[in-house]
Amino acid sequence: MAALRKKTLAATAATGAALLLGAALTQPAAAVELPHSAVAYFATGSDLTGTRFTVDTADTGCHDLPAAARSAVDFTAADITVYFNAGCATGRPGESGDLAYGLGSLHWADFPYPAVSYRVAG
Repeated sequence: MAALRKKTLAATAATGAALLLGAALTQPAAAVELPHSAVAYFATGSDLTGTRFTVDTADTGCHDLPAAARSAVDFTAADITVYFNAGCATGRPGESGDLAYGLGSLHWADFPYPAVSYRVAG
């Protein structure tokens, strides 16, 4: 009986140590300040930080951003298509292809590449 108690105690201690180690190694969640009203904008930094460029969701033409954006938020009823090349050209930066990023209504995102142009999809 004493041997069983020692094994149970050792197993409990090992489990507790593993849980503490796992908690210590976890990464904290990103603290993103989300807007509380209908707004759409691009931000030069990730997690909606840096300089912001407001999107006019009524204008469905192609727009080049004044500076590359790493993130954006769309808390409107419109969808926004994001491009990684100027002039709303699809593809990875500096390359042709079919890559574009669909930023849906009521979403925010960090982009895989710097965004340089966009079009409101409606």
